[in-house]
Amino acid sequence: MIGLISAFVLIILLAGSMYVVKEGEYKVVLRFGEAMRTVEEPGLRLKIPFIENVSALPKYQMTYESSPTSILTKDQKPIVVDNYTVWRITNASQFLRTVQSVGGGIQRIDEAVYNSVRRKLSEVNYENIISEDTGRGNINDEITKDVIDALTRDNYGIEVIDVRIKRTDLPEENKQSVYNRMISDRQSIAARYLSEGDEESKKITSKADRSSRELMAQAEADSKKIIAEGEGEAARIYNQAYGKSPEFYSFYRTLESYVTTLKNEPVIMIPIDSPYAKILMGQ
Repeated sequence: MIGLISAFVLIILLAGSMYVVKEGEYKVVLRFGEAMRTVEEPGLRLKIPFIENVSALPKYQMTYESSPTSILTKDQKPIVVDNYTVWRITNASQFLRTVQSVGGGIQRIDEAVYNSVRRKLSEVNYENIISEDTGRGNINDEITKDVIDALTRDNYGIEVIDVRIKRTDLPEENKQSVYNRMISDRQSIAARYLSEGDEESKKITSKADRSSRELMAQAEADSKKIIAEGEGEAARIYNQAYGKSPEFYSFYRTLESYVTTLKNEPVIMIPIDSPYAKILMGQ
């Protein structure tokens, strides 16, 4: 019986003195609540039973998503911001001594992130925060640096990898008024563009009409000049031709007068022996 009891006690002591370290975790050995050593490599390890206890902490990177928070921008616009933080434990013993648990570490991170986000966004106007040209990445980098500096200074055994703003939005009660103001601004811009377009159209039309009138006047003057030169040249040619045969010219002019006189088949009474009648009768 004593041997059985001794074997049972020995088994209990052996079981209480062994613990397993898994992949992706720290095991911190505590003696009366004080962190004595940290084991990172996976495997089977030993501790002093009943005197030492073991606490497990995650070794991998973790992501914490903050709750939406209302913040005032530089131009006193209330916005709702939420963000996420990527972090991990780098010193498990120090982490247990200062924050004691993962929940305590998240609380410290949340405080540091909130303070940095509130301070940084209060230095920027709302339209610059929502614009893609303001370098949202720069703001995120500055917030990340602030949080890293704060947590390193307090020495919690925490490393912050990255802090990113997920959303910046207006509170529900302010959205409609902002949307209405945005619509009004866009309508005002559209009206200005239309007015400028109408003015430019009138300038172009006026310039085209003036150019058209100038071209027509120049063309008319050129045509009159050409006609006058043509008529003068024709008269010169006629005079030159008719001067060579005055009798033919007189005969041609007489025939033209016949065409004009007899055009509407009038009744003409002339002496039979008149030169006009002789020509008509072929004498």
